[in-house]
Order: sequence, then C-alpha cells, then structure tokens
Amino acid sequence: MLLVAVALGAAAWWWFSSEMPRRERERAVAAEAAARQAERANSLYRWRDAAGNLQITEDPPKGRKYERISRTPQDGIQVSGDRD
Repeated sequence: MLLVAVALGAAAWWWFSSEMPRRERERAVAAEAAARQAERANSLYRWRDAAGNLQITEDPPKGRKYERISRTPQDGIQVSGDRD
C-alpha cells in the first residue's frame, strides 16, 4: 500500500510539474494570437497606389509602404503635420 501511495505521489508531482506549465504556455500563446487578430480586425490600411492615389483597404498591400489606422475614432482632435 505504501508503494502505491509513493507511486501516486510521484505521478501527481510529475503531472503538476510538467503538464500544468505546458498548458499555461499554450493558453498564453492562444491569448496572444487572439489579441493580435482582434487588433487586426480593428485596423484599416492607408497607402498610395502606383498612380499616387490614396487607398484605404482592409488588407495591407504587398510590396508597398502603408500605415495602419484604427477603425474606431479617438476622442478629441488629432493634429499631425507629417501626414499626407
């Protein structure tokens, strides 16, 4: 009986020392991925095409410079002299 109790104690120690941290890491990675996806869902992309026309799209352009802008407006007025 003592041997079974020791074996169960060793198994429980192994479970909590190896499985639980792995699950916590998986949860953290999943939460980070969800946060990135939520940020991307709230973003629009502002860029200029080959003709110089301003474009605003839901997906970033490939091979061009772009600026990520938020879909939700901020409170107040923003003044910036570096915008086109």
